[in-house]
Amino acid sequence: MRKLPAYLILFLFISAGEAIGQEAFVLTLDQAINISLNKSYTVKAHQETKQAMQHYFKYWQAMFDPKLEFTVFTPSWNENVSGIQRVDGLPVYNSTGMMQYGSKLKFTYTLPSGGHMALGTEVYRENLKTVLALRDYEKLSTNQARSSISLSFDQPIFTKNKLKENLEEARLQYEKVSSEFNRRQLDIIYQVTEGFYDVYRKTREMEIAGEKLKNSEETYRIAKLKGEAGRIPESDVLSAEVTVAQNRADLSQAEGNLRQTEDKFKQLIGLSLYDDIRITTDLAYDSFNINPEEAVSKALVLRSEIAERESDVELQDINLDRARRIREISGTISAYYDLTGVSTIDHGSMGGLFRSSLNNFADRPSNRGITLTFSYPVFDWGRGAQRVKQETANLREAQLTLDNTKTTIVREVRDIVRSVEEAKNRLEIHEKNEQLARKLYEISQMRFEHGGITSQELGMEQAKLTESQLGYLGAYITYQLALADLKRKTLWDFKENQRYQQLSFSDK
Repeated sequence: MRKLPAYLILFLFISAGEAIGQEAFVLTLDQAINISLNKSYTVKAHQETKQAMQHYFKYWQAMFDPKLEFTVFTPSWNENVSGIQRVDGLPVYNSTGMMQYGSKLKFTYTLPSGGHMALGTEVYRENLKTVLALRDYEKLSTNQARSSISLSFDQPIFTKNKLKENLEEARLQYEKVSSEFNRRQLDIIYQVTEGFYDVYRKTREMEIAGEKLKNSEETYRIAKLKGEAGRIPESDVLSAEVTVAQNRADLSQAEGNLRQTEDKFKQLIGLSLYDDIRITTDLAYDSFNINPEEAVSKALVLRSEIAERESDVELQDINLDRARRIREISGTISAYYDLTGVSTIDHGSMGGLFRSSLNNFADRPSNRGITLTFSYPVFDWGRGAQRVKQETANLREAQLTLDNTKTTIVREVRDIVRSVEEAKNRLEIHEKNEQLARKLYEISQMRFEHGGITSQELGMEQAKLTESQLGYLGAYITYQLALADLKRKTLWDFKENQRYQQLSFSDK
């Protein structure tokens, strides 16, 4: 393991007056990721999508559970004119009216075969009224009660169990969304890593600008003393003073850039813009070898995109099967049996009316029936065949997408392995360049103090040092992001030689 110079990067950011006095969040990269996995907008939005699909799956699971329904109508009232056809004359039109009070209770049990059995009961009281046109609009009325108990059965035949099919479709959709949710978390982890190191970059740029200003101020102090002693021309003193002013402006700009970047980072991980944060990181980097073939094999096993595309193929198989059933024979078996009683007395108390309707069960014949139906599309002018061709083409597309996803994963992993190696090589080169530039600048400072070089020449060495520092900073961040991208694209931690474990997420 190689270690950089032992800097501890701490920077205090005060974004608004009301934030003054608040305790700062001191964040490492892992802490920032944990916050984002629980507070960021992106995670919350994906979580809601996942939960919506989970409820959709549970809805279809519940379709196999019994159902109890209770209906009350208090009242159900209507009056209208109805025509009565007569064989020996013109129709007559009587006025009829009905007022009902009652309720229904129905228990439905779903069969594993996709059919239903239902047991129901219904009781209601009704007030009936008729106005007879042929009897000089004589009014007739009666009160009665009605009770019934029924048992029914309904079962599709010669076709697929649609309830199980819908449940399987919902399961695949839920597993696909869950897989996508886990993958989105990995994407967010990488985005937070990018944002974290972007804040670190801006912090280091501000510190480098501050160091540059400090060096130029020291140069200006020495130049001013030499100018007063007449050892250097006045133009050199003025040049050193201008350099100080320019470096002070660069530092102010770097501070503004840092504030802007921290606001974006806080929004990304789900913190308030008024929260005060500090970031800290261990400036050490690991150097280890990566076997490209091993990386590819790990990705093909662990990447969730393959499972998602396989789910797409299975879902399209369901759609194709549905299309084929358009041209298949189907049928239904339906049966019912119920006992109905109507009150046999015209008037009386409500209790008496209902007792009369129940007693009528024994006198009145039961209602019963059974129906067996078949349906077959003899000729549909090619509609069913075209639908099958459409879904077949969609299935081929889903299979092509699956194959292309595997190819894409292989290409991405090979690319990121090369990028990691290249970034590591560049980092080692920039590390040596920075060390060399710092030594050369220190030598140039001593030469300037002894009059060996001018302030302009010392400024050039300062610029080279700044350039090497920024170059090393860029190389370090590029290497860290490449390693993070390698974990994201292989789901394997090559440093620990184990499956990459993302940080904790608190599900609802």
